[in-house]
Amino acid sequence: MTPTCPICGRATDMRWRPFCSRRCADVDLNRWLSGVYAVPVTEDSDEDGDATARRTDTADGDEAPAGARVIDFPARPRPRR
Repeated sequence: MTPTCPICGRATDMRWRPFCSRRCADVDLNRWLSGVYAVPVTEDSDEDGDATARRTDTADGDEAPAGARVIDFPARPRPRR
């Protein structure tokens, strides 16, 4: 069974795997960058058992695309010198 392109359904080309062409790879990239695809999130608890806060705005102050949720990650401590 030959793998098929997730965008158009044609046979996969090894150069563009899992896509069949650069065009389909670019279509997929555009979908990720424009917010069409989103990674689902669930409410998790941190080490202390408190629920982690989720924001719906982006770091630069713009609103996130409809239905998207932006996750705040804690800042990493800087290494001591």
